[in-house]
Formats: sequence, structure tokens, C-alpha cells
Amino acid sequence: MSAPVTKSRFALVGDYLPRRCGIATFSHDLHEALTRPPPGAECLVVPVNDVLEGYDYPPEVRFEIAEQDLKSYQRAADFLNFSDAEVVCLQHEFGIFGGPAGSHVLAFLRQVRLPVVAQLHTLLERPDRDQRRVMEEMNRLVARFIVMTERARRMLTENHRVPPERIDLIPHGIPDQPFVDPAFYKDQFGVEGKRVLLTFGLISPGKGIEFALRALPEIVRAVPDLVYIILGATHPNLLREEGESYRLSL
Repeated sequence: MSAPVTKSRFALVGDYLPRRCGIATFSHDLHEALTRPPPGAECLVVPVNDVLEGYDYPPEVRFEIAEQDLKSYQRAADFLNFSDAEVVCLQHEFGIFGGPAGSHVLAFLRQVRLPVVAQLHTLLERPDRDQRRVMEEMNRLVARFIVMTERARRMLTENHRVPPERIDLIPHGIPDQPFVDPAFYKDQFGVEGKRVLLTFGLISPGKGIEFALRALPEIVRAVPDLVYIILGATHPNLLREEGESYRLSL
């Protein structure tokens, strides 16, 4: 008779679908991967809400954090302390948490008693004072960091003095789709035979689109058949605050 399989139990903290956000999509995909059998882990989700009314979340969401409410982060920590989760997987980006440089997340980290693994979606070469303070405090409070590139690993060790043994490098995944000849889709968009440079996802400042546009004349001189496609809707937060002014400025 085989021994019963013991499932790992995770708590996933960060943006989550149906919120329109790249990290929300990443968190949902991570949840699906963690819980997929066999054997499949148990994984509850604690999302961060950027609007008062929240979102129509799926059943795996058990508690919600109000982005700008500091006490909400402490209540989330208390909730997880009394849950059956064994480890917290925190999706971190400065802009998704309240406070200067997302510092409200520190209230959560100080109060939660479970080990925390922080997956870093943004690392800055020259962080400002608030961003550096948040990273230094996170270094003290979390058990491990996950980064997606070798450069990010170096930045953590050199800029923030994180010991290499506490950093795991896991490249960003993509959906598992069958291979299709690229010419099939290029033909649909009128770029067959062209070399395509693509920026995709929600559009907002800081993604480097301006740099690509400024560099295009020189790039096209070297690669005459190049086509640059910017594909994606304006980020809903930006749309709510500024309308389409940024998109039109491009």
C-alpha cells in the first residue's frame, strides 16, 4: 500500500486576475502551475486591490488587501498566520503596493510568521532612497528571492548585498503552445517577409518604448526590412489617471 501524498501548501500574495495587470496574469499562471496534478499543491491567494470595489475573484482568493490601507496588510498577515499555508510566495513590484515605493508591504512582512519567498518583477540599477530602503528591509525580512535574469541576480548581490545562496534564478515562463510557422501569423498582419520587433503587453511609461522609437532610424538603416509593432492596451491605472495622453504622445 503506497503512502498518502502530502501536498505542499502555499499562499500567493500579489495582483491577481481579473485585475488587468501583467503581474496579475503571472500570479494566476503561477497558481495554475502550482496546483496542477499530479500531485498538485494547495494554494490560496491574497490579492491587492487598487480600487475600493475590488474585483470578482475566483474561489482560490481567501482574503483581499486594500492597496492604500496599511492596516489591511497587517490583517492579511494575521489571516495567513492562522491559515494552514506553509510558505508565502510574494509577487513584488514597487508600484503595486501602497506607501512610498510600495513600503506598505513591509508591514505585512514584519507581521507574517511564515517564511516568505519574494519574486522580484522589478530591480533598478539606481533605486531612489525609498526604493533602496524597501529593498534593504525586504532583505532582512524574507527568506529567499526569486529573480528572472542573471543580471537581476548580480544586481541583488552587488547593489543590495543579498547573499547568493538566498537567490534563485527562474527564467520567466511562457504559455505552452504548439509551434506554428511564424509566416502564418505574419501574413495575417501584413508583415510576411519582414523582420518584426515587438513590444507587447499593457502600455505605460517606463517600458522603454520611447528609447526604441528614438533608435528606430538607426536600426532601420542597418535592418531595412524591420517593422516595429507596439501591441497592447494602455495600462488601466494610467488610463484612469491620465486618459490616453501617454499613448498619443508616442
